[in-house]
Amino acid sequence: MHQCPAVTDAARSVPGARIDWVVEEGFAGVARMHCSVERVIPVALRRWRGALWKRSVWKEIASFRAALAAQPYDAVIDTQGLLKSALIACCAAGPRHGMDRASAREPLAALFYDRTHAVPRALHAVERNRRLMAASLGVALPPGIDYGLRSNAERAAALPASYSVLLTMTSREDKLWPEPRWIELGRALALPAVLPWGNAEERSRAERIAQGIGEAVIPERMALEELAQVLAGATNVVGLDSGLSHLAAAFGAPAVAVFCGSDPALTGLYGAPRARNVGARGRPPQVSEVLEALR
Repeated sequence: MHQCPAVTDAARSVPGARIDWVVEEGFAGVARMHCSVERVIPVALRRWRGALWKRSVWKEIASFRAALAAQPYDAVIDTQGLLKSALIACCAAGPRHGMDRASAREPLAALFYDRTHAVPRALHAVERNRRLMAASLGVALPPGIDYGLRSNAERAAALPASYSVLLTMTSREDKLWPEPRWIELGRALALPAVLPWGNAEERSRAERIAQGIGEAVIPERMALEELAQVLAGATNVVGLDSGLSHLAAAFGAPAVAVFCGSDPALTGLYGAPRARNVGARGRPPQVSEVLEALR
């Protein structure tokens, strides 16, 4: 999500450019929804690492490397600044760009780039990616922020005409918001609450919160493109520090991101006019703060 505006910048700055995107397979749906991306190349590092003894995995790795090497590029840009992403960039044919040692999240990654660029670490992740893209392509940073996302998926017909979406899941334990606060919020919103989920643990949490709220919907597990339509059609969205909160904001929904274990100045909702961040690392917000942000 943090990379989407930079992809839009590239398309605007270099008319006619072909843009391909290598992305972890679980998040490939985001890249597919970007209107300027021609080819999405999924990579399965998370899955491969747990099964390197399997011949089928090595065949997948070989196929991925062949697919990436088949197209020569004028620029190969690694925006993650990690050793693993730098090594993936080495599989592509073309000059490799990335952040310099002082800017990259893992300084050793800079050793694998042909050209490195200084990007201030204190900037929001969206701006860091945009600046790296502009420096790599040798263009000026375009004005404005456009996530460039479109979805052709249909919204689930079983949902109410008006509803709130509560995104109660995130990747880290310290980013979670206490369940009693979700219940208090859901009761105060005066709209049916939709609680998506992605795995068994997240579904259990959503069911507990839904039971406490009363008027709530636990949908079937949805593909990312389907969930994007649900978020886009919501009266409002409240989520944690996760990609789905950014997705809601990118599709224009009134969205509030709840921060408990991370810094919204670096990774908060950004560039969307109807998006707000509340809370901070070590200071989970009160329900009243979230309601005020929604107003």
